[in-house]
Amino acid sequence: MTTVVLADDEALLRKALASLLPLEGEITVLAEAEGGEQAVQATLWHRPDVLVIDLEMPGMDGLDAVAEIRKERPDQVILMVTRHARPGVLRKALKLGVQGFVSKSAEPAHIASVITTLHEGRRWIDPDVSALAVVDDCPLTDRESDVLRVTGEGYSVADIAARLHLAEGTVRNYLSNAMQKTQTRTRHEAARYAREHDWL
Repeated sequence: MTTVVLADDEALLRKALASLLPLEGEITVLAEAEGGEQAVQATLWHRPDVLVIDLEMPGMDGLDAVAEIRKERPDQVILMVTRHARPGVLRKALKLGVQGFVSKSAEPAHIASVITTLHEGRRWIDPDVSALAVVDDCPLTDRESDVLRVTGEGYSVADIAARLHLAEGTVRNYLSNAMQKTQTRTRHEAARYAREHDWL
C-alpha cells in the first residue's frame, strides 16, 4: 500500500483524484491540502510515501512548498502535476529533487501508475513534459529566474530579498541583469516577458 498526500488548489480535481486513485491501485490518501502551506504541514505531519502536489497554487506555490519540505524531509518522494510544463520550472523542480512530473490532463490510472513507480524508487517525467525541457533557450540564471518569478507576484525589492534570503543590492543586480537579457525597461516588464517565453 502506498500512502499519499494530495495538494491542489482546484478542489474538484483534488477531490476526484482522492476518490479515484484508491480505485486504480493500492493507494491510500492520508490528507488533502488546498495550498502550499497546508501541503507542507500535511506532509510533515502524515509523512506520506508520495506527495502529489500542484505546481501552481496561490500564495506558496508548489516549488516553494517542496523547498520547505526538503528542509525537514530531504528524502520525501514528490510527484508534481501541472498544466504548463515550462522548461525553467521543470529544471528548478528537478534541482529540488522532484522525482516525478506529470500533466494534469493525465488519466487517474496513469497518475496512480506513476505514484507506484516513484514509490518503487524510480523516476518518471511524462514524455510531453521532457520534450519541452529539451527546448530550453532561457538565458536567465536560476537566481535571475527566482527574482523575476517573485517580482511577477507583485512583491517589492525588499519583499523579494526577504523571501529569497538575499540582500536588496543582490536582488537589484539580478533584476538589472534580467532586464538586460530580456531587453526590457522595468522588472515587471522583464517578468512578463519571461513568462510569455515560458522561462518561469
